[in-house]
Amino acid sequence: MRSSTHTGTFADAPSPRPRDGDLPERPAPRLAGRARRALPFALAAALVAFVLGRLDFDAFRAALSRVDAPLFVAFAALFVLALLGADTFATVLVYRRLIAPVAFRDFLVLRGASYLPSLLNHHVGQAFITVFLARVHAVPLARVAGATLVVYASWLGCLLLLGAVAVPANGGSLAGSALLLAAGALYLVILALRPARLARTKLLAPLFEAGVRGHLVALAARIPHLLVLFAGTWLPFWFFDVRIPLGAALTYIPILMVAVTLPITPQGFGTRDVLAAALFEGFAAGATRDARLAAIAASTTTWAVALTLVEAALGLALLRGVLPHMEAKSPTDAATSDAAPSSAGREPT
Repeated sequence: MRSSTHTGTFADAPSPRPRDGDLPERPAPRLAGRARRALPFALAAALVAFVLGRLDFDAFRAALSRVDAPLFVAFAALFVLALLGADTFATVLVYRRLIAPVAFRDFLVLRGASYLPSLLNHHVGQAFITVFLARVHAVPLARVAGATLVVYASWLGCLLLLGAVAVPANGGSLAGSALLLAAGALYLVILALRPARLARTKLLAPLFEAGVRGHLVALAARIPHLLVLFAGTWLPFWFFDVRIPLGAALTYIPILMVAVTLPITPQGFGTRDVLAAALFEGFAAGATRDARLAAIAASTTTWAVALTLVEAALGLALLRGVLPHMEAKSPTDAATSDAAPSSAGREPT
């Protein structure tokens, strides 16, 4: 029986044998591809090993034993649910404006399902959402990717504002805040000027369609998400007596928030631990440096594990609701369903 992947009359024909003098076919670079995919995991393992290799394990176990484990896991679950709701609220507004009338509940399920691929990297989860919306709503992938850039822009705008507040709060000069705000203002000026070459690009067109007003609305809607993520990055340290004052947290926590989302290691494993040890040792309780580093390592590793378990469970549960919907509604189905009501409800002329 012919395979479903055979598409033509020559599908079953054997590949021609190489003739004398022909150059041998180069094998596909599978090894290089596998190495690239394995690199983040290898780097995460190396960074975690580096952190753990510096620890006093007796102090590490002591730091773990002081934590109320059920309360800590409950806090992680509450944080993930609050983050999901705040992220959905901010993101769905952008996609409704630029892509399709996406329902809040549908996007909540989709965003939660994306937590599973996000375990590899935050941007893999965003790509999952982008491809899903393009397929279900029969919208060109480049346009949906452009709308996703608006989502990223709102997030970066919030970080710029947070940095502009944090610099003077920690004794820095106002020039630093002005520089951060100037970067955001320059972006808004480009949006207002609408350079023709950029505005006509399929990928960038949604940015200019949103315009200055649309970006400011997206930024305002993103603030609750930023606050939840800030709290979820800052407060877990307090479970381990790493008490970072608010002023210092405004400066250093955003660095940790951004670093964890970079495509360096899965879920920020290793990256989070190394940065936290460098930034927060002075705020940890403990008479010795070993005790302080142990408290920080216990906080970062335990929080990363708790988040991974909660997000994996939530992602698996919600993914079961996303995939059947994705398979049932193909792009042609979506286009037909969108066109049918308009033609059926049109008045005869």
